[in-house]
Amino acid sequence: MRVRIVATYLLLLLLVLAALEVPFALSIAGRDTQQVVADRLADATRFATLAEPALRTKGKTTELAAEFARYYQVYGIAVIVVNQDAFDVVSSRPSVDLADKAVQRQTRRALEGREASDDGTIWPWRLEPFVVAVPVGRGGEVIGAVVTVSPVGARAAGVRTTWSVLAVGGLVVLFAGIVAAWSLARWTLRPVAELDAAAHELGAGDYAARVPAADGPPELRRLGSAFNEMAATVADSLERQRAFVSHASHQLRNPLTAVRLRVEDLGADLTDPQAVEGHRLALEEVERLGEVLDSLLALARAERGRFELADIDAGEVAWARVVAWQPVAARKTITLRYVRPPHSLKARAVTTALDQALDALIDNAVKFSAEGSTVTVRPVADEGGVAVHVLDTGPGLTEQQRELATERFWRAPGTQNVDGSGLGLPIVAVLVEASSGRLDLLANEPSGLHARLWFPSP
Repeated sequence: MRVRIVATYLLLLLLVLAALEVPFALSIAGRDTQQVVADRLADATRFATLAEPALRTKGKTTELAAEFARYYQVYGIAVIVVNQDAFDVVSSRPSVDLADKAVQRQTRRALEGREASDDGTIWPWRLEPFVVAVPVGRGGEVIGAVVTVSPVGARAAGVRTTWSVLAVGGLVVLFAGIVAAWSLARWTLRPVAELDAAAHELGAGDYAARVPAADGPPELRRLGSAFNEMAATVADSLERQRAFVSHASHQLRNPLTAVRLRVEDLGADLTDPQAVEGHRLALEEVERLGEVLDSLLALARAERGRFELADIDAGEVAWARVVAWQPVAARKTITLRYVRPPHSLKARAVTTALDQALDALIDNAVKFSAEGSTVTVRPVADEGGVAVHVLDTGPGLTEQQRELATERFWRAPGTQNVDGSGLGLPIVAVLVEASSGRLDLLANEPSGLHARLWFPSP
């Protein structure tokens, strides 16, 4: 945007410079041409007065030729006197070409009784001489003409110099305009860039991001103030929400513990088989509610504020989680297999992101896989980072279900009676996103779920 603004300013400046300098340059060339015409007509008229007696009496022209020679020596301007038949009578130098088209044209006009001057303008690139002719005679009688042929090199050089000064001045003004336009554009757009950066930081989870609202145009300062107010409102609202979840979970744990103790005490006096079974189910529901509260606390902590990033060995972390989950998998006669990478795989992530993510993914894989099946954990280098694949051969999820799996409290159809809170994958998604990573849920062939965690390299 800065380039477009500067280009717009420069286009306007170029138009203004062109509107001022082009007419001025043309007027300079026209002024010099008019001055040359006036001077040559005045000189030619004086020479016509001197040449008239010589043409009428056909007398001696020695003195007239000497006058023309001195004039040529001083000014470098050739003078020619012709009779009515356009023949050369006297000239300042013999090298003047009467056959030249410009000389012939102006001579013919003068013999018709008119003062004639060159029709062109003395431009900086002009090389042709400037021709002026006046008639010789009086009372309407024309007996000859005086023609002056003026070289234009000096005049053209003067016009060229003036135009060069104008061009240099225009370039100086243009350069100053570029500097001013760039500074103005930077001053104008700096708040926009800061607002853009703060918006991205806010979107990435940094709710302390703010913009300085004391710089730039008044409209952008007001926009910055409005953004800061909005960011503060959003941050406060989210913090209140998280604090409520955290406090509610904490407050509910004490009554839940008391309920559990009372339910356990009731079991000692029960003898009826149906009552014993109901007591067992009640205890399971209390345990399930406790797991939900623990998951809510974990999610609230995962979503709170900034995270500390660290460089981790993804292969070693994955191996440690596989070892930790081996007893759980063995109780269901599930093979938990680890594919060791050929070399160390370094990744940059939130300190406990990979641990918690693998715990949730391995837990789900073991939980939903049938007895005798296999769960595979395979870390590999991928896409300039590290990917950890968790593959199972369970029932898997449809494409629509995989899109809903990271929503809070979502449970797949048919799994309502399986232990779980529906918060495991949402917590994984939050931690992976905070690590600038990615969670992909894919279909495994021929059946099952393929969960892929990707983290950037250090």
